[in-house]
Amino acid sequence: MSVASSIDAIRSPRRLRLFAAFAVAASILISGCASKPLLPYSQDAPLVLLPASQTGVDDARGRFREIFCAVLEQGRLTLPDYLPCTEALVRLGAEPEGSGRPVDLGATGGRLRPVMVPGLGWDCFAPWLEMKDTVFDHVRQFGYDPLLLKVDALSSTGNNARQIRDAIMAMETDEKDPDIVLIGYSKGVPDILESLVSYPEIRPRVAAVVSVAGAVGGSPLAYDTTQSELNLMRYWPGAECTVGDDGAIESLQPSTRRNWLAANPLPPGLPYYSLVSYPRPERISSALQSSYDKLALVDPRNDGQLISYDQVIPGSGLLGYINADHWAVSVPVARAHQTIGSVFVDQNNFPREALLEALLRFVEEDLSANAYRAP
Repeated sequence: MSVASSIDAIRSPRRLRLFAAFAVAASILISGCASKPLLPYSQDAPLVLLPASQTGVDDARGRFREIFCAVLEQGRLTLPDYLPCTEALVRLGAEPEGSGRPVDLGATGGRLRPVMVPGLGWDCFAPWLEMKDTVFDHVRQFGYDPLLLKVDALSSTGNNARQIRDAIMAMETDEKDPDIVLIGYSKGVPDILESLVSYPEIRPRVAAVVSVAGAVGGSPLAYDTTQSELNLMRYWPGAECTVGDDGAIESLQPSTRRNWLAANPLPPGLPYYSLVSYPRPERISSALQSSYDKLALVDPRNDGQLISYDQVIPGSGLLGYINADHWAVSVPVARAHQTIGSVFVDQNNFPREALLEALLRFVEEDLSANAYRAP
């Protein structure tokens, strides 16, 4: 689409309002003013930066690549936003070879129950997205029954941890029910981790935890944005969110997350998996370019919102590095709003349906191989 045709396409008052709202919210949520260093001097918990193999992280990228590639090729003619496997996954360093085992792409036994926990601001813009649930519909055909667990869009991890606990305890369960796999996106991951630590009664119901572009270690951008600025997301078109407890931004500051991790060892005996968004620079949407550049002052290996190493759960299985920015890996902006997608979110295409299917197939295979049941 040319610049002239893009301008003509957005001249209607409604579209102009949407563009203005999108531009303002993006600048507030992800950019800030950058008037000071993103990582201030601190005397918080001591840190070290080591290769993943030296931190208790299990490198499972070889087998995940086999599964993801097989799913992609099976759906290349039917699934939206198809990418070749070599483009969808980034190969870093000495990635392990695959196992060579065949990949079962048929229906599953339905043992797993995926429960998704969304990220920051979800209820503020979810109605505007007008999602068609294509990701959930795709995996249902294989026997999975996913559920989106709603948490406060603008509240702290402590507040949302309690909501996760209440929702899980309210679920009917017996020996025949599939086990819960908690899949968190962005801030949804620290919400999950805090719930597991604070409410041990939910652990017997959880089979595994998966981080997808998770804000495990927070984001330096949280030092550059205030909660009052974030709360302007309530005025997004169709927003259904409230201010909650006003604690989201503080919860995402690296000092908060790292001090919490240092003081709260994760429950043992529970499998954790991490999927990291690690886009090549040309795969950053224009709306995220400013925040990408700011994070690049700390480390260019970021997705426009999070640095790559801050997305890994300690002691987890590392599944892979996804060639998608922070929005593309989970939020289908361009599918619902093509004009905005062509201008602001121009790198939003990613095969999310195939990604979720591969994730669930990997976790199910891994749990079966280890004959795992939650304690």
